[in-house]
Amino acid sequence: MDVVADVAVRGRAKALVVLCVMQLMIILDGTVVTVALPTIQGDLGFSQAGLAWVMNSYLIAFAGLLLLAGRIGDLIGSKRVFLAGLGLFTAASLLCGVAGNAEVLIAGRFLQGVGGALASAMILGMIVSLFPAPGEQARAMGVYSFTAASGASIGLIFGGVITQTVGWHWAFLINVPIGLAALVFAVRLLALQPGLGLANGADVLGAVLVTAGLSLAVYTIVQTAEPQATLARTLVEAAAALLLLTAFVVRQARIKHPLLALRIFRNRQVTVANVIVVLMTAAGFGFQFTTALYVQRVLGYDSLTTGLAFLPSPVMNALMSLFLAPRLSVRFGPRKMLIGGLLVFMLSLLWISRAPVDGSYLVNVGPVLAVMGAGVGVAIPSAIMLAMSGADPSDAGLASGLNNTAQQAGAAIGTAVLATLAASTTAHRAAEGKLLALRDGYGAAWLAAAGFVLVAVLLAITMLRSTATVVGRE
Repeated sequence: MDVVADVAVRGRAKALVVLCVMQLMIILDGTVVTVALPTIQGDLGFSQAGLAWVMNSYLIAFAGLLLLAGRIGDLIGSKRVFLAGLGLFTAASLLCGVAGNAEVLIAGRFLQGVGGALASAMILGMIVSLFPAPGEQARAMGVYSFTAASGASIGLIFGGVITQTVGWHWAFLINVPIGLAALVFAVRLLALQPGLGLANGADVLGAVLVTAGLSLAVYTIVQTAEPQATLARTLVEAAAALLLLTAFVVRQARIKHPLLALRIFRNRQVTVANVIVVLMTAAGFGFQFTTALYVQRVLGYDSLTTGLAFLPSPVMNALMSLFLAPRLSVRFGPRKMLIGGLLVFMLSLLWISRAPVDGSYLVNVGPVLAVMGAGVGVAIPSAIMLAMSGADPSDAGLASGLNNTAQQAGAAIGTAVLATLAASTTAHRAAEGKLLALRDGYGAAWLAAAGFVLVAVLLAITMLRSTATVVGRE
């Protein structure tokens, strides 16, 4: 899938900006709403249980469609799918921005998830094709990883500022002019490629099975954090999701033109790197969710201060992923950089797990976010490069969709598991007093996140190769 093969370096850089702007909008919309949820609830009359669907409707649509979107891009051309996703996401943002009731907002968020999946599944494959040389690919992945890793923190900052100044509606409406501009530049800068043709993989039944299975799996995960969730219900939903995904895998192994070519999992590098991505994003998103609650409920920050408190993370991430990490990756290889970044990430989680009830931002929060931003800024581009390294060019969209699915699965798992662990620990420690019980709950969640990262470190050390990768040396 050769994207913009004849475009000059400057043109390719502009194309990269367009792709990263779309990725940033997608990630921002996954977190910017978090800070605005109380205001949205008051304006639109959401119940406490219904409010969760402002987040869940987006996440379920996004995660459920990523694999299908990636394969469609391989079949009909990545530019067509990217433009369709960008257009739908922009239109859905307008719908969310003018929503006057809960039902319209939830519908708009679902459509945002669909559009985001279509566009996001194309981005990694297009970047790899735009920048095939080792050094320039490392730099491009640094820009992408900064966008991906810092987007969530920037979303918290942006959400706090915009909610307290012009209102939550503009968290969505701001996407409209940005999306329209991105559409214009994408049409000009991204070359049209033919794709393999629908006859080479238009597996409708497989698409239904994998989309339903992934959507139900994500629904089951996010529902575990709801008060009405029961063990029996969770087990039934999980079993149904597993049955659908098993049927999908069996079908893919038997048909001539599978939607998901299972051969991609024969490459250990791709498989292990994607598992590491799941673990990293589970720790990262769960950390951001619980830390935002810690600074609000324990340290007493308001929404604006909470958003600004996360500023050290994107700043350090930018310094590492945009400037230092690409050079180090070319010199030492992505595997060593991944291991180093993960160890720094784990150190920051262990550090904040000891934060006291009367913690200081300058001691217990700010430095942690700076250290974490540096570690993630090194680890994420390395993991993505390793995850994309073994894919055949004709499967670039599939590999991109698979990696994005790993990121979304990790976000859903991390948020649900760590939020549930924090809540249950707080409930068990209620006799200690409210603030101490809350701190103990968040501390338990941060230790669990460190455990996720430790498993990722062990996998990277024992399962990833030390041979040449996409950056040319290791």
